[in-house]
Amino acid sequence: MKTLDLTEASELLKIHPQTTLQLARAGNIPAAKPGKCWVFIDADLIDWLRTNYIANQYTASPHRKREHHPLQKEKRTIATPNLLSKEKLYTDLLEPKTKKNIQ
Repeated sequence: MKTLDLTEASELLKIHPQTTLQLARAGNIPAAKPGKCWVFIDADLIDWLRTNYIANQYTASPHRKREHHPLQKEKRTIATPNLLSKEKLYTDLLEPKTKKNIQ
């Protein structure tokens, strides 16, 4: 495990140092600022990079089970069929309970 400065972290991630700085400030990549300079741990950055790679890889293939990494943020989407079934469930639950007279 090795600590990196901003330039070294940018080289490892293959992105511009300004982008690395923005990601660190926003908390999107693992980083710390114990003093005046940002510090990154190479293993954490590699894990973060792998998490992004795996997320993209497994999203593309529906036959593979998607694994969640602790550093990865959950992405939630609302599926229309699921939403419609919940709406019907709520409508049925809220419908008044009355007896229908069948003649």
